[in-house]
Order: sequence, then C-alpha cells, then structure tokens
Amino acid sequence: MAVAPFSLTDEDLTKDEPLKLLSPANPTPEETIFLSNIDLAVAFTVETVYFFEDGPAAEMSRMVKRAMAVLLVPYYFLAGRLQVNRETGRLELVCNNAGVVFVNAKSKVMMKELGDLSLPNPSFCQFVHRPGLHRSLPERALFTIQVTKFACGGYAIGMVTNHGVLDGKSAADMFQNLASICRGQGLKTQTIFNNRTCFKARIPPLITHPHQEYTCISPTQKLPSAFTTVTKLSPSPAPPIAVENRRHTVIPFSPSTIAALKRTAAPCSTFQAILAQLWRARTRAVYTDRPDEISMVLFAVDVRSKIRPVLPDGFVGNAVVTGFAAARAAEVVERPFSFCVEKVKEGIERVSTEEYVRSAIDWLEVYRGIPATCNGNSFYVSAWWKLAFRELDFGFGKPIHGGPVANGNDEFVLLLSPANGSRGSTSSVNAWISMEEEKMKKFLHHVFAI
Repeated sequence: MAVAPFSLTDEDLTKDEPLKLLSPANPTPEETIFLSNIDLAVAFTVETVYFFEDGPAAEMSRMVKRAMAVLLVPYYFLAGRLQVNRETGRLELVCNNAGVVFVNAKSKVMMKELGDLSLPNPSFCQFVHRPGLHRSLPERALFTIQVTKFACGGYAIGMVTNHGVLDGKSAADMFQNLASICRGQGLKTQTIFNNRTCFKARIPPLITHPHQEYTCISPTQKLPSAFTTVTKLSPSPAPPIAVENRRHTVIPFSPSTIAALKRTAAPCSTFQAILAQLWRARTRAVYTDRPDEISMVLFAVDVRSKIRPVLPDGFVGNAVVTGFAAARAAEVVERPFSFCVEKVKEGIERVSTEEYVRSAIDWLEVYRGIPATCNGNSFYVSAWWKLAFRELDFGFGKPIHGGPVANGNDEFVLLLSPANGSRGSTSSVNAWISMEEEKMKKFLHHVFAI
C-alpha cells in the first residue's frame, strides 16, 4: 500500500511579488497570431515541476531571469496574451508584451518530507504560479515560472504553459532552450516557425468523416477550470484540484506486464496494449449498470508527418489531433482483450490520412468543439513518456524528478516513464490516473487482470 503523499498548504510556502519579464524583441507594430482550430480545441494550462538537489537556488533564479531575456527573442509571443477577435469571435494570440510572470518562493519544508516525488500529488500546485485562472484574458499570462527554495537547500522549478500556444513537443523544446541558455550554451533551436495558417479550415468547410472525438460546447456546459474558450473566458471559481472523494494513483506497467498484454493481442505496440487495458478496466469500473452505452477512449496523434507540405522544423503550434476507439460497454468488457486492441488500432489508422485531419479541422470550424471528455463517458490518454522531463539541466545537473502536476481531472490519464527512466524508454510505464474513490476500487481490481 502506497504511503499517503505529503500535503502542502499555503503556510508551507511564501512567494515574493510576481515579476513580469518582457521580450526585448517584441514586434512593432503589435503582431496578432492566428490560432488554428487544433490550437483552440486544447487551450488549457499545462503545469510541470522539476526538483533539483544540487545548485544554489538564489543563483538559479538569477540565471533563469537572465536566460528569459534571450529566450524571449525568438519566443516573444510567450509574453503575449489571448484575446477574442471582435469580428470573427475567435481566440487569437496578441503579441502585446504583457509579460511572462516569474516568481521566487521559499518553502520551510525539506524536500525529503515530500516523499516519493513521482507519485501524483495535487498539492504540488504550490510549486507553480497559476496564471490568473480567474482573471480576465488580458491579465492571464501564457507562461509562468516559479523557483522554490527548500529548507534543505534543494529547489524546484515549476512552469505553466498554455497548450493552445505550445503543444507538448513544442513546450518540451522551449524548456530545453531555456535550460541550454542557463548552461551558457545558447539556443538549441535557431528557427521558430509560428505561422499556423497551414491548419486553417477549408472554405467552405468540408466535413468528410464523423468526429465522435470532439464535442460541441454549450454555454452552460461545465468544463475543467484550466480550459479557455470563447464561451468560457473566466473559469469557475473552484480550483482544478482535490475533490474529497477523488483518489490519485499510479498504475505501474512493468516490462513483464507489458509483454503479457502484447502476447495476448499480438502484434501490437506498447502504447496500444496499455491503452486497451486502461480502457477495458475503466469501462468495467464506470459502466457497471450501462452495458449498452458507448464507452470511448481518446488519445493524441501527432500529424506532423501527415500534412503536406511537411511542417518546417521549429513549428511551435499544435500538430496533434484527437483519435478515438469506441464500442458498446458490454463489448469492451465481455469480448477478448484483442477486440479492444483492434479498436485502438482502427482509431490510430482512422487518423492516418491528411483528409481526416482536414475534416477534423473543418468540423471544429463549424462546431467550435473540444475533445469529448466532458460527458463522463470517455477519457483521454496522453503518452508523456516521450517528453524529456528528466533531461532538463539548467547548469547544476539533471532533476531528481520532473513531470506534470496532478490536477484532479479524471478525464485525463498520463503515461509516464518511471522516476529514473529516460526519454522514450518504454521498458516500463507508469499511468497517472484520478477517479472517484468507489470507481477507483473497481478499476484497480480489473486493471491488473490479464
């Protein structure tokens, strides 16, 4: 049985007054950047935190602030803000140099008191500076950085980005650029390509496929508070963490477990096997009395190689669309495991053509939707094990742990490499998941059944 994680409170941390870091190369006149429908469908905040045992925290703060002056030359748009275009009603990115927000913080706890850093801990939100989630768009920073010094001398660097501005790969590349500047090695990426018009909808829109993976947004629909849409510019007051009856856990998929799953439904990839197993177990936990309803799992598909002309190196916009696998709950539960794997394969194959991607963009143009995770019948699995969290060296060595902050949304499951794993390592995989307590008990009963 895992030990309950240490729970931080506001009293464990003091924060200095936030500073605004400006781009020294913001364009004049002010530039406005078009955001694609793919960008707008995922305009939510992403929080990550990195823990370091070595290096002076005060010096690290100075290094990061100095490095930002270099980073914000090519990444000037990160100092901008989202705004609604009055003519089109779309969100767009205005490069007004309102600033990246930087915060120094000090904690009276020792890093070792936090326990296993690789376990999902919603209270780690104390290590990031949330960009004014309950403020108006002009007040909401697109990128924030917080450096927290622990009583033991270690420190944490927490960063918040907006997925609508940078997708996972682009954010990871930006973090690597920041770290490289801090090490004195300059920018790793010399060219930033921020023109997203290659993902514009066709005129007129041409929807050639059904798109169950997305859902329309109604004005009264409850969305996760980190989302920003035209119909929900100010999130609900409830913070996107801790619901009393919700449980966070890590599901470890060892090499032997992965091998056993793949043998059951060969041939298939590690991702396909884990995705199918999570889908099956969650269906058994959630659809107990609803066998005829459709159970669906969503997942991100990188389309960089599917678009023509090929996207240039340094493209920073979103180049992922949502794929899905769906079936009647009774089929997911009762049919062989290979059935679920085949449905996942079909979902991946479905998104393999440029025409499907263009159709999805056109669907989003007409219906202005988001991934269909808000109906309680589906969930989203994202493979973060390919992102180089543990290679982020700011000049004093790599972090002892780096990864996302648990946010309490049971619609999202993250697949991560283990605490000491390396980028792209799939010898073992940890699945971060959050569910209501009773559903979690059922889920855990089924997820290890092969």
